[in-house]
Order: sequence, then C-alpha cells, then structure tokens
Amino acid sequence: MASLTESLVKYDTPILVSTSLNAQKGKGKKGGKPLAPLEKAGTTRNEDYLNSILPPREYTEGGQLWVRYVSPTPATRVDVINLQDELDVKFQNRQARETGICAMREELYSQCFDELIRQITINCAERGFLLVRVRDELKMTIQAYQTLYESSIAYGMRKALMAEQKKNEMQTSITQLRQGCDELENEVQRLDQAIIDLCKKDEEDRQREQKAHEDQVEYLKALNADYKKELEDLLSTKPGGK
Repeated sequence: MASLTESLVKYDTPILVSTSLNAQKGKGKKGGKPLAPLEKAGTTRNEDYLNSILPPREYTEGGQLWVRYVSPTPATRVDVINLQDELDVKFQNRQARETGICAMREELYSQCFDELIRQITINCAERGFLLVRVRDELKMTIQAYQTLYESSIAYGMRKALMAEQKKNEMQTSITQLRQGCDELENEVQRLDQAIIDLCKKDEEDRQREQKAHEDQVEYLKALNADYKKELEDLLSTKPGGK
C-alpha cells in the first residue's frame, strides 16, 4: 500500500474486496466473505476510460484484499501546482539525479505524466487517449534504446573478450617467435664458430702439408746433388785406356 500512497497519481478511497484471502481459494470455508465485484457499480463513461487507461490496483493488508481506482475528480489549478510541488519534494527525498540516466527520476516523471493524463482524460477523453498513445510510444522508444544499449554493451564485451583472447594469442606467438629467434641466433653463432674452427684447421693442415712438401723437395734436391756428385766422381776416376 505504501507504493500506492506515495504515487503521484491520485487514487480514490480503497475498496475492500475480501475480508480473508482464504475465501478466494475455497468455497464454504468459514471466516471469509464472498468476493465483491472488482468493477464499480454505476460508473460513468469517463470513469470507464480512466480504468482502461490506468487500471485499478490491488493490494493486501492485514490478510484483506483491497482495490483502488483512479480518482475521477477533476483537477483544479491548485491541484496542478501541488502536483509540481510534490514532484520536486519527491526528487529531493529520493535523491533523483537531475541529469544523466536515473531510474528514480524516470519513475517520478512517469507517475507525473500518468496523473496529467488522468486530469486531461476527465475533461476530454480524446485528448487523454492521444496522450496515452504518446506515453506508450515514448516508453517503446526508451525500451528500444535500452535494448540497443544493452545489446551494444554485450557486443562491446564480446569484442573486448575476443580482443583480449587475440592479444594473449599474439603475446604467446611473440614469445614463441622470440624463443625461435634466440635459438636461431645461437645456431648462427655455433655455425660461425664451426666455420672459424674449420678454417683454422684447414690453414694448419695446409701449412703442415706445405712444410712437408718443402722438406720433401729439399730432400730430393740434396739426394739429386749427391747422385750427381757420385756420377761425376765415377766419370773422373775412369781408366784412360784399355
């Protein structure tokens, strides 16, 4: 009942529907009176319009079922001024934000608009129904924007998660590539050192073979000189005649 009394929409005095909630569940039980009709008897056409635009609200209090209809009493200029003052007071009491998205401010303005629709419908039902169309269109537009906002948030979150996953994959790939580069650099250094060792060994082998070749040539030259000398000695000591 608190939510009804705090609403900016003006309601009539509550009507008792049932003295016991158990009376709705079973017939013939003691302690419960039969349900009263939810519709008012002898309602005017404007009241029917009001009930179709702003349906009556039901609530329970002390185990009893109550119903409240919107008030069919026409509003005066003082009522409109009081509505504005009450709206400002509720803004302060509920600490509604003046700018940005605020569910509390949206709810208070919605109640204020419903009350204005009630006041206008009493004087002119056609204007009231036209305002209802405007109200429903605004609610549908807000709902569409809210759905779009929620879907965009979900899309952004999916994209952020995909980007984070892609980032992790790229970081893993970068780490693997760096490890591969380090391994290749180590392999290059190993091969460079192997080339240096092979060149050094080849140079040592070449010098050793060259020295052996030179020693062999010197030996053969000395041997040839010895043979030449022996031949000359043999020729010089040959007898002069037979």
